[in-house]
Amino acid sequence: MEVSDTFKIKLKLGSTTFPITIRRADEVLYRDAEKLINQRYSFYANQFPHQTSETYLMMATIEIAVRLQVAETKGNLQPIMATLNGLINEVEDSLK
Repeated sequence: MEVSDTFKIKLKLGSTTFPITIRRADEVLYRDAEKLINQRYSFYANQFPHQTSETYLMMATIEIAVRLQVAETKGNLQPIMATLNGLINEVEDSLK
């Protein structure tokens, strides 16, 4: 019997369960994402009681999206910084 490269899992985000089909190799990524979302969900539920589950999920989503944008921005600067550091080293070497 051949094992499929994909399978179904259920992610529980807040009070909602989402059945999804994923690649087996990505299961840990999805489980970690589920944990992160639920951590942020709990944080917002504690900070802002009496809101809807959807509100907490949206707050968590916004925070995680901003974190992603910051990480991407930092990531995009790394090649530029490496080039600049190389140029600085060349200038310093030529001044010696």
